[in-house]
Amino acid sequence: MKDVESLAAKDLYTAPLTFMEVPYSTNFASAGAAILGCPFDCGTHPFRVGARQGPQSIREQSGLVRRYQAEFADYDALAELGLVDCGDVVLTPSRIEDAFARIEEAAFRIVDAGAAPIGFGGDGSVSLPLIRAAARKFPGLAVLHVDSHTDAYPVDAEHKYDAATQFTHAASEQRVLPSLSYHVGLRGTCSEPGVYAYGRDMGYNLVTLHEFQDLGAGAFVQSLKEHLQDRPVYLSWDMDVFDPSCAPGVCTPIWGGFSAREGLDLLRRLSGLNIVAADVNTVSPPQDVNGMTGFLAAAVTFETILLIERARNAVA
Repeated sequence: MKDVESLAAKDLYTAPLTFMEVPYSTNFASAGAAILGCPFDCGTHPFRVGARQGPQSIREQSGLVRRYQAEFADYDALAELGLVDCGDVVLTPSRIEDAFARIEEAAFRIVDAGAAPIGFGGDGSVSLPLIRAAARKFPGLAVLHVDSHTDAYPVDAEHKYDAATQFTHAASEQRVLPSLSYHVGLRGTCSEPGVYAYGRDMGYNLVTLHEFQDLGAGAFVQSLKEHLQDRPVYLSWDMDVFDPSCAPGVCTPIWGGFSAREGLDLLRRLSGLNIVAADVNTVSPPQDVNGMTGFLAAAVTFETILLIERARNAVA
C-alpha cells in the first residue's frame, strides 16, 4: 500500500465530469473549441420535460466514444483542436430571458477568445442565445439546422420564446441570413397549418426528409457547399431528426427519421464547411432508454468536433 501522503493530487481527487475527459477550463486563450452545457428547457412540451438534463447525459455517455476514428480520422482531433469543457451555464430554467442572456454571454466569451462554442442543450430554444453570441463575431452567419421541425413558427405575442420559434427570432433580429440558411430533415405532423410556408416566407431554405432522400446526401451536400462556400456556418443538430428507434430520449419524437448511420454519414459529408459554432440539443434523459440518445448525441458531437477542427486547419 502506498504512503497516502506521497500521492499526487490526481490520485486523490476526481476531476469534474467532462466530455470525453477533455480538460475542464474557462480559459479559452489556447482552446480551439469549448463544450458549453445549456441546462435549459422551456417546459412547454405536453409531458416530455427533461432536456435540461441533456448536457449531463451527453457527457456521461461520451465515455463510450473513443478518440481515434480509424477510417476517417485516425488522429487525436480533440487534442489537436485544444478542446476544453467549461461546464454548464448557471441559470434557472423558469427565468427565460435571464437564462438566454447568460447563455449568450457565456458563449460570446468563448467566441470572442477565438474558440468555437459547442452548446449542449437543453431544448432547441437554446440555439437562439448561442446564435446571438456567434453572430456578434461573425456577421452574415448562415445556419444549417438539421431537425424534424423548422422551429421557425409564428411568435405568440403572449409567449415570446419557446422551442418552436428560435429561428423566427434569429431571422427577425437579423442574426442570420435566411437566404443562405437551411432547415434539413423536416417531416411529420405540425401543431398548426402553414408552418413550412411561413419558414419559406422568411427566406429560409426548407428541405424535407423526402426531398433530401430523393436528391441524395451527396448531391444535397454538394449543392450546399456551392451556396455556402467559405461563409461562416452555425450547425444546429436536433436529436429528434433521428428515428425514435435509435434516439428515443427526445422531447418531440417523430417516426420515420434518420437511422444512426444516415445521420452520421450526413455529418461526415459536411467536411469542408466553415463551421464556427454548433449545438447538439433535445436529449431528454427521463425519456431515454439505457442512455441511447445521449450516446448517439456524443457521437454526433465527436463528428462535429472533427468538422470544426478541419475548418480551423483550412483557415490557418
